[in-house]
Amino acid sequence: MVAIEAKSISRNSRADDLMKTPPPISKLRLPDQHFHLVTGKLAARGLHDYVAKLAKELGFRYSIDVLPISVAALLTPKWIAPRLAIPPEATALLLPGHCDTDLSAIHEVTKLPVYVGPRDFQLIEAMLTGKDASSRDGYGDYSIEIIAEINHAPRMSLESILETTKRYAADGADVIDIGCDPGERWSKVGECVRAVRDLGLRVSIDSFEPQETAEAVGAGAELVLSVNSSNRDAACDWGCEVVAIPDESKSLAGFDETIETLDKANVPYRIDPILEPIGFGFTESVVRFHDVRKRYPDTAIMMGIGNLSELTDADSAGVNVLLLGICAELRIGSVLTTEVINWARSSVRECDLARRLMHYAVSRGTIPKHIEPNLVMLRDPKLLPKTQSELDALHSELKDPNYRVFAELGKLHIMNGEHYFQEDDPFELFDRLLATEPQNMSAGHAFYLGYEMAKAVTALTLGKQYRQDEALDWGMLTVDEKSHRAKRAP
Repeated sequence: MVAIEAKSISRNSRADDLMKTPPPISKLRLPDQHFHLVTGKLAARGLHDYVAKLAKELGFRYSIDVLPISVAALLTPKWIAPRLAIPPEATALLLPGHCDTDLSAIHEVTKLPVYVGPRDFQLIEAMLTGKDASSRDGYGDYSIEIIAEINHAPRMSLESILETTKRYAADGADVIDIGCDPGERWSKVGECVRAVRDLGLRVSIDSFEPQETAEAVGAGAELVLSVNSSNRDAACDWGCEVVAIPDESKSLAGFDETIETLDKANVPYRIDPILEPIGFGFTESVVRFHDVRKRYPDTAIMMGIGNLSELTDADSAGVNVLLLGICAELRIGSVLTTEVINWARSSVRECDLARRLMHYAVSRGTIPKHIEPNLVMLRDPKLLPKTQSELDALHSELKDPNYRVFAELGKLHIMNGEHYFQEDDPFELFDRLLATEPQNMSAGHAFYLGYEMAKAVTALTLGKQYRQDEALDWGMLTVDEKSHRAKRAP
């Protein structure tokens, strides 16, 4: 995934005033800056046009060092260092995004602040202006607790429970909820709770069976889900916090009585008016949360969001983001989520990001847009398309036999110094390529091109940005790829 904010690199350590890491590039006063940008020959024309326009808009000065190599992705700090021609007026050096390794060779030849920029030069504006979450003061704070439920824990081995527990905790869960089976008392509930507690984690128990609950609380569970008229009297003896729910959600029957019982017994509690699935009163239940917040303005509220994320034919990220937004507006302090169905398998991580996004948006009165790119997974936030004239110009500058793959204008494109083909179908494109009887088409290279074309087709299908030798951007689910071309870097 492309990092929009540049990485700060410490200045030459031999000068006292350059010992400190330079400030984030987005914090610099741009009219005072002269950026010296480094690139390869193929990107030079596009970079110059882009930066000229950007410099005029933002008020900085610049120079561009075009090094004698075609592809900027192949540049390494060690190779760059002896070839730099930095003008005396430069105030900072900006390297291509692939130069994210040891920069000691660069430090040896310049005392300027050195920054590693984005891998796509069209993201330089976002880098300089700080239009991403990492540069926003206070971003990352949150006010919503995540309770992650392990469903049907009695049917699982303790080893599996602990594996799930560790994953939930790593993904952002604050409390691990042990979900029991209704109508059956689990004899090993205490053992399970103690094992999770031994990992240093907080535990809740999801059970209506009083004895089962008592054993879990005795083993260290700090929260009970849930309490209504069936078990509220027993709750007075547990000595822990509980979640109060109505006996019947639509009418809230028994809700006030349960709350009154807990108040009289000084039992700490949070309340849950119950979120219903779509088609079973979802809209009414959202209104109910709103009304309950008005009736109980200072009481802690929990929302069980699995009734939507698990029971709706849609990827869970958007569902979770919307529900966390409702929670942020209504000051709902905790959510109960789970990851049973495959499309909700990353719900805990989604909720962790969503609670930060919504806290930032609601507390600052700003729209939750262009703030958290990791929640945009299926399609990219923005495409940086190339025109046909740009592709033609790029082909005219190629001299070597190496193939470049593009996904632009609804088609796949492949080109080298001799040929340029474009097709809708990757098989037809490859057939045209093979018809030229290429001398560099080994089995390994054919596999590589097939792999890149498969990524390119996926990008075209979903509306994603394709960059050769880079992973498609799947937001928080992105798995970085090691560049194939990097193996041949100078």
